[in-house]
Amino acid sequence: MTTRTHDVAVIGAGIVGLATAFALERRFPGLDVLVVEKEGKPGQHQTGHNSGVIHSGLYYRPGSLKARLCVEGRHRMLEFCEEAGVPVGSYGKLVIATREAHRAALETLWERGRANGLSGLEKLGPDGIRSVEPHATGIAALWVPETGVTDFAAVAERIGDRLGGMIQTDTKIDSISFKTEGVQLGAGEKSFDAKVLVNCAGLHADRIARLAGVNTSIRIIPFRGEYYTLRRGSEDLVNGLIYPVPDPRFPFLGVHFTRRLNGTVEVGPNAVLALAREHYRGTPPSVRDLWDMMSFPGFWRVVGRYWRTGTKEMWHSLRVSSYARQARSLVPDLRDDDLEKSFVGVRAQAVARDGRLLDDFEIITTDNTVHVLNAPSPAATSSLAIGEHIANLVGDTLRR
Repeated sequence: MTTRTHDVAVIGAGIVGLATAFALERRFPGLDVLVVEKEGKPGQHQTGHNSGVIHSGLYYRPGSLKARLCVEGRHRMLEFCEEAGVPVGSYGKLVIATREAHRAALETLWERGRANGLSGLEKLGPDGIRSVEPHATGIAALWVPETGVTDFAAVAERIGDRLGGMIQTDTKIDSISFKTEGVQLGAGEKSFDAKVLVNCAGLHADRIARLAGVNTSIRIIPFRGEYYTLRRGSEDLVNGLIYPVPDPRFPFLGVHFTRRLNGTVEVGPNAVLALAREHYRGTPPSVRDLWDMMSFPGFWRVVGRYWRTGTKEMWHSLRVSSYARQARSLVPDLRDDDLEKSFVGVRAQAVARDGRLLDDFEIITTDNTVHVLNAPSPAATSSLAIGEHIANLVGDTLRR
């Protein structure tokens, strides 16, 4: 077995792992950075299965890591896309209250958005809603012009091109051990030494942390997000992005409409418990992943607390008419046959042992490791800022 030695090893070539290596390369010229990825090419999971929204920072608690890194990351993402030639659609977004019970939550979003520096926010009534989205309806809304869309898989590809030979694909880490000078990673017959390990393994981040001996009570529970596309001829129902007021109990945003760069309009996603960490259309459930969930006390606490909501989500998933009914609360002219099945994504949602769905980004450090244990949406928007944040943590470790 041949062992190669590096300054930093990053596990995971999704957009966060790539952005981390990119930040390290710029911050510390000459640093030997290796990115290892179990798939045959980068960006095959959450990076390549999302709606491409560049989030504004509207939803996140002021002062949280999500709020800070989303706002900073949006600016960095727009600059990178312009410089790298990745198209951006600056469509703006409506967040619509359809019932009186939503007004208080909408006001909370207004306050958070203003606290997070969104100067373009506007409050709209029914006439204002129709002036932006003629086919949408609601009693009140927020107009968020700072929201846009891009292709995060293309962004990841551009970053990967710049990293070049730093990325090693088809390399699944199966062992982690510690030496006097750092960490040793095993991947079958391959072996790598590094002074610092950065875990950006996404859907498998908790498993990598456990391999590294981190005693964390967090477990990744996968949630499947199913998307539809508006059939050809129905795209004019939506001009930009239309969202409901989210349920504050969950770190999900609800079924919404997103106009993509190619002119198509996506509807979704929902949030259904996945039967595997990589449970896409046509892929089978995983016995290992199911056992991982069911043997974790936090999973059963989530089920006990939210089983009614989970049952409704399953029903919406099984019946297109039920899914369409959700979407029709925002765009009443939508018909059931306007929806055509599209892709599926899987969200890596960290859950604590007490059943809490972690809402903020969760990044922890040990003596010579950094672990990104919770980085769901808006991680793609925030990725370049997350990379800079991790580069700071790695720099602190290297200087010890």
